Amino acid sequence: MNFLDQALSYIFTAAHWGGPAGLTARILEHLQYTAVAVVVSALIAIPIGMIIGHTGRGTFLVVTGVNALRALPTLGVLLLGVLLWGLGLVPPTIALMLLGIPPLLAGTYSGISNVDRTVVDAARSMGMTETRILLRVETPNALPLILGGLRTATLQVVATATIAAYASLGGLGRYLIDGIKVRQFYIALVGALLVTVLALILDAVLAFAVWASVPGSGRLRKGSSRMPQPLLDDEVAFESRPAGKRPIETSSGPPYKRGDPSLTVDE
Repeated sequence: MNFLDQALSYIFTAAHWGGPAGLTARILEHLQYTAVAVVVSALIAIPIGMIIGHTGRGTFLVVTGVNALRALPTLGVLLLGVLLWGLGLVPPTIALMLLGIPPLLAGTYSGISNVDRTVVDAARSMGMTETRILLRVETPNALPLILGGLRTATLQVVATATIAAYASLGGLGRYLIDGIKVRQFYIALVGALLVTVLALILDAVLAFAVWASVPGSGRLRKGSSRMPQPLLDDEVAFESRPAGKRPIETSSGPPYKRGDPSLTVDE
């Protein structure tokens, strides 16, 4: 039996899914590390990207910062964090956070800065404050790109969260490290397969979120996508009545004739 058959047999054995070190527990731990890192990355990157994209100041910071963070070796950052703070959740969270910030920052900045300027100018002409313009005009229009950055960050983090096992934590990385350590390579393949499936599921969910967030698409709206238009509906109903049943318009003043002074405009 080859490694793939052994790995699939291990996955489809019900006994391996229970217990504190079973597949279910490891998957939940992996999702926990991923969620913590992505949330921390979003809390840092999204506000910075929104401010820079709205004001146009600090673009150089985005470009250089994104490239610098992408160049950092995640495993090296993890080992440095272990030396500084010891084993635990902090070192892998920081390492994964630095991995998730670049796509979130780039996606948010690109989405806000690429909003149609005529839409922004129209909002300003209506008297909206800069904060309201950012939150109620630019952010909804930039939402697909922001979610696209979130999608990229989540995939990168969930694929790299296996490094948490190097800090004596759990997650699917335990199968990779333990399988290689005891030279049972099908166990390592189990971890790799589960990480792949988990990444594909998260990618599908976030891809749907990106698809549904396109402004004006109304893809999540129930029923008809047309907004209620009471005045237009009343007009259509009025025009559809027979001629004899239409209400007769009356006026308390004399009838207006061509050439008479305007009844509403003072000359």
